[in-house]
Amino acid sequence: MGHLDHAAYGWLTPVLSYVMASIGAALGLRCTVRALAATGASRRNWLLTAASAIGTGIWTMHFVAMLGFEVNGTEIHYNVPLTILSLLVAVLVVGAGVFAVGYGKARGRSLVLGGLTTGLGVASMHYLGMAALRLHGEVSYDPLTVALSVVIAVIAATAALWAALNIKSPVAVAVASLVMGAAVSSMHYTGMTAVAVSVTPSDAALPGATAMQFIFPLAVGLGSYLFITAAFVALSPTADERAASASAARHLGEHTVTAH
Repeated sequence: MGHLDHAAYGWLTPVLSYVMASIGAALGLRCTVRALAATGASRRNWLLTAASAIGTGIWTMHFVAMLGFEVNGTEIHYNVPLTILSLLVAVLVVGAGVFAVGYGKARGRSLVLGGLTTGLGVASMHYLGMAALRLHGEVSYDPLTVALSVVIAVIAATAALWAALNIKSPVAVAVASLVMGAAVSSMHYTGMTAVAVSVTPSDAALPGATAMQFIFPLAVGLGSYLFITAAFVALSPTADERAASASAARHLGEHTVTAH
């Protein structure tokens, strides 16, 4: 059995991956809050942004953490199409969850359906990303630990969607995001404790790309997307701010007419 190192760079990758998960969660929750206060195309667009933010944050968290994953006795490469597919799965299933909450009439049922869908999707993304590993040997999993990681994913997703429905203030959203980031990170590292690798030494070249060739630049790009989108959301006026602005403009217009 190959010795597994889940933090080859010390605390750098666990902390950075947690930060990315928290940023994605914070951005997604803020967008969902905006969506619930909007109607029509505006609601749809905010939900799409929420799905891309949470999905991207979760995916980036996973693969930033994987930058610190090493197995003694073998290099690790990644199948590029499977890795990209895992990103699409993350965004699509999170989208299904937030749209279930955003448009559901019965909030309790929508929350359960959205949490289950999103949680299973997060777990699917994780294990699809793991299926993209290419190394000299065989990867196996402990079924009970895998099941525990899926349960954590479902609970975390349900809690995040509940927060989106019930928490409005920026401070409360920030706290919920930190909790969500911790939950997603816990799911990842629980899933990783289920992994065992039987190494078969070989000099043959591995297919796929190394983490630094593919994972690192993609994670940097997606992280940049999260920061840019966060800036856009922070600068975009809320529904209350738009209403206050319209009211002020209306009062100003009435005052101008009266003065004349």
